[in-house]
Amino acid sequence: MSIYNDYVQEVVEREGQGLHPKPIDGAELLSEVIAQIKDLNNENRAESLRLFIYNTLPGTTPAAGVKAQFLKEIVLGESVVAEITPDFAFELLSHMKGGPSITVLLDLALGADLAIAKQAAEVLKTQVFLYDADTARLKEAFEQGNEVAKDILESYAKAEFFTKLPEVAEEIQVITFIAGEGDISTDLLSPGNQAHSRSDRELHGKCMITPEAQQQIVELQAQHPGKSVMLIAEKGTMGVGSSRMSGVNNVALWTGKQASPYVPFVNIAPIVGGTNGISPIFLTTVDVTGGIGIDLKNWVKKVDENGNVIRNEKNEPILEEAYSVATGTVLTINTKTKKLYNGEQELIDISKALTPQKMEFIKAGGSYAIVFGKKIQTFAAAALGIQAPTVFAPSKEITIEGQGLTAVEKIFNKNAVGVAPGKVLHAGSDVRVKVNIVGSQDTTGLMTAQELEAMAATVIAPTVDGAYQSGCHTASVWDKKAQANIPKLMKFMNDFGLITARDPQGVYHSMTDVIHKVLNDITIDEWAIIIGGDSHTRMSKGVAFGADSGTVALALATGEASMPIPESVKVTFKGSMKEHMDFRDVVHATQAQMLQQFAGENVFQGRIIEVHIGTLLADQAFTFTDWTAEMKAKASICISQDNTLIESLEIAKNRIQIMIDKGMENKNNVLQGLIDKANKRIEEIKSGAKPALTPDTNAKYYAEVVIDLDIIEEPMIADPDVNNADVSKRYTHDTIRDLSYYGGNKKVDLGFVGSCMVHKDDLKIVSKMLKNIEQQKGVVTFEAPLVVAAPTYNIIDELKAEGDWEFLQKYSGFEFSDALPKSSARTEYENIMYLERPGCNLCMGNQEKAAKGDTVMATSTRLFQGRVVEDRDGKKGESLLASTPVVVLSAILGRIPNIEEYKAAVEGINLTKFAPIPTK
Repeated sequence: MSIYNDYVQEVVEREGQGLHPKPIDGAELLSEVIAQIKDLNNENRAESLRLFIYNTLPGTTPAAGVKAQFLKEIVLGESVVAEITPDFAFELLSHMKGGPSITVLLDLALGADLAIAKQAAEVLKTQVFLYDADTARLKEAFEQGNEVAKDILESYAKAEFFTKLPEVAEEIQVITFIAGEGDISTDLLSPGNQAHSRSDRELHGKCMITPEAQQQIVELQAQHPGKSVMLIAEKGTMGVGSSRMSGVNNVALWTGKQASPYVPFVNIAPIVGGTNGISPIFLTTVDVTGGIGIDLKNWVKKVDENGNVIRNEKNEPILEEAYSVATGTVLTINTKTKKLYNGEQELIDISKALTPQKMEFIKAGGSYAIVFGKKIQTFAAAALGIQAPTVFAPSKEITIEGQGLTAVEKIFNKNAVGVAPGKVLHAGSDVRVKVNIVGSQDTTGLMTAQELEAMAATVIAPTVDGAYQSGCHTASVWDKKAQANIPKLMKFMNDFGLITARDPQGVYHSMTDVIHKVLNDITIDEWAIIIGGDSHTRMSKGVAFGADSGTVALALATGEASMPIPESVKVTFKGSMKEHMDFRDVVHATQAQMLQQFAGENVFQGRIIEVHIGTLLADQAFTFTDWTAEMKAKASICISQDNTLIESLEIAKNRIQIMIDKGMENKNNVLQGLIDKANKRIEEIKSGAKPALTPDTNAKYYAEVVIDLDIIEEPMIADPDVNNADVSKRYTHDTIRDLSYYGGNKKVDLGFVGSCMVHKDDLKIVSKMLKNIEQQKGVVTFEAPLVVAAPTYNIIDELKAEGDWEFLQKYSGFEFSDALPKSSARTEYENIMYLERPGCNLCMGNQEKAAKGDTVMATSTRLFQGRVVEDRDGKKGESLLASTPVVVLSAILGRIPNIEEYKAAVEGINLTKFAPIPTK
C-alpha cells in the first residue's frame, strides 16, 4: 500500500471527526503527490494539486524541501504543470518563509538567466528568514560584482521587506466575547489534558473553551462581517497560567486571520482583553502572532465622596463598572489616537497596547519578522559599507543619572546586545539581550520544533551556553500518544543541538526529571538570562522568563531575546520562622502579606520579584522563585550570599557530571562547558574578583515588601475558593488561608507530593513523618491516597544512599518501573502511597488526574479549574496547595488536620527553614 493511500485513509478518519486533511510535512508523501501531479491521467491528480499548493507545511520541513525543488523545476521549465505557471511558482515560494525555499530563490537569483534572476530577486526582497549560509552567498556574489545580489542587498538595507507592507488600519472594529469571568487560564484556551494534539492545530482548536463557545464566536462573526472577535477576561486577567502558544494559536484559529492562503490553520492577529490586563507571558505570545492585547480597566474600585475606597464586609474593595464589554458589544480600536471607543465615546487610552514596537509587530504579522528583519538590514548595510537608514522604531533607552541598578537591571545591562559601550539602562528601556540557557518542555516542544522549521532554523545558535529538552510532562504514562510524539521530538531537538531527556539512539537511560530542576542545575551563573517553554521557568540563579514556544524557538535559533527591562519589587524578610513552619508557608504568606500591605493591589503582577533569601541553597530557594508564576510576576531574581552561591554551584556541577556520566553529552561538549563555566564563576567569587550579584543600595523599585515571619503562626494554604459567590475570585491563587480556617474537618480525597515546587528535603520529610507515625501507632495507614513523585532521579538516588527511599518503599502500595512504564493513566486510586516516576505527574493534568469532584491537597503549583481535578455533577473538584507535611498528614487522616495534630506530626522533623539576613 502506498504512503498516499495511507494518507487518504487518515483523511477519511479525520473527516469522521469533522477535520480537514492533516497538513503534509513528510518528504516521501509529497514526492508521491508530485508524481501524481506529473501523471496527467492519474485519478488523484486534482487532489494532489490541491494538497501540494494548499496543504504542505513550509519552512524547513522535509516536505518543504521537496516542494521548493519541484517549484524550481517549474520556474526553469524542467517540469511543466499547467495549473502552476512559473509566476505562480514564485508566488508559492514567497510563502514558504525560508530554508529550502531561500536556497532555491538564491539559486535562481544568482543564476545565468537574467530574467529569472530578477524575478527571484523581487521575491527574495520580501523574505527575512535568512541565515549565515544564505547571507554568505549573497555577500560573496556581491563582492564578485553580481548586480542582482547588489540590488537585493540595497533593498534589504532599506528594509523594503517591511516598508512596502500595507500600513496598519487606522480603525480596527471588534466585537466582544466574554470568555469567562475572573482570571482566564490558558487551561481554558488549551487544556493540559489535550497537550498531545497541540502540533495538530485544527484538531487542538476543537478543545478551546467549549463547543458552545466556539459556536457563539462563529455566530458573532456571521452577524458582524469584517469585525474581529475580541476574547475577554471579565473582572480578571487574560492568559494566566502556563506559557502556552497553543492557547494563543487557538484564539487566533477561531478569531484571527489566515497568515497565508497556502498554509492551513496557521492564523495570526488575535485580539484579547482583560479587566486586569494580560498575563505577561501570554502578552508576549500575542505579540509573536501580530495580535493586540488590551488592559481594559472596565471595572474600577468604588470610592466615596472623599476618594476613599469603599469595601465590603470581607474588607475587599467594591468594584463598579466603568464601561460595558458585554458579549456582542462593538468597539473600535484607533491605532492613530491609540484609544478604545464605543461609537464616538472614548473609553480608555490603550497606548501601551500600541507602542511603536507593537505596531511594527502588527504590520509585519508577528515579532519574528521584525527580529529577523533587523538582523538582515544590519547585515546588508555592513556588506554594502553604508549606514543603515532608520526604518524601525528606535529602542527606548532610559538612563537616570545618579540612580543605582536593581539586580535585573544589572543582568540586562551585562547581557545587552547593540548598546553603546558605557551606556547604562534602567527599567523601561527596550533591550536585545544574549540568552544563556534555553529550555523546551515536551508538551510544547513539537510546537517549538514547528516554529523552528517555520523560521528555517536548523542548528542552535553558538552563543547559547546550554539548552535542554525535557521529558517530564509525559513521564507518567508511556501511552500511544507519547510514543507517537516524544521520540520524534527528541530526535529533532537532539539533532538541533539540545541535550535531550530521552536518547534518540536509545543508549542512555531516559531522564524524565522536571525541566525546571534541570534548568536550575545547568544555570551556572547568577548573571545568566534563561528562556524556557513553561511559565515556571523561574530559576533561583539568574533571571528566567517563562515563554511561549515561539520565543523559545527564537532564543534557540538566534541566542537572543528582546524585551523592555522590567520594573522590580524588592522582597525582604524580618523576624524568625516558628519551629513547626515550613518555607512553603513563607512563600504563601508572602503573597497574602503583600496583598494586605497594598490594599489588594498585586504589585508583583508583570514585574520582577527581587527576593532576598540568600541563606537558602538554590534547590530550596526555587520553591519561592517557582511560585512567583502564581504571583503573576514576570520573573524573579534570588539574591544569594557568596558562600551559599558557591555551594549551590558545586551541587549543580555534580549533577551536570552525572548527566555526562549517563552519556547525555553531545558533540559540542555543552555539559562539560557548563562545568568549566561553573568552576570559573566559583573562582571569581572565592577570590573576591566578582562577588555574588547584589543590587545597588540606591536602586529604585516600584515597591518594597517586607514579610514578617513572626506573624506566620500556622501553615498557609492556597485555596481555589471554588464556591465564592463572586465568580471572578475563584481559582486565583490569591486566597491564602491558615490551617485553622478549615476546623480540622474538611475531607481530603487525595494527597500529592510532587512537582517542581518540592526538593529532596520534602521527600525526606515524607519519610520522617511516616517513621514518626509508625513509632507512635505501630503502623501507617492512609485514609486517602498519597501520590509521591520525586522531581528528579538524582533525588531518588540520594534518598537511596541516605536510607529514606527504602522506608518510602516499605509503605508504598505502588512503585514505578522504568522497565515497565504505565501504558494508560490511572483512573482510580486506592488508599495507599504511590511512588510515581520522576516528572510532573498530577501537576500537569495531561496524563494523570484525580477522580472528578475530588478535593485534592497538593504541593504543586496550579489550582486552576480542571487542571489537577475536574468537576463532576453536584461537586466541584478543588486542588488546595500546601506544604509537604500538611499534604502527607491530610492523606493519612483523610481530612485537613487541626493545628494541634499538625504540630504533633512534625515534632522533631527538620522542615525547610529560612533565616533572613540584614539588608541595607
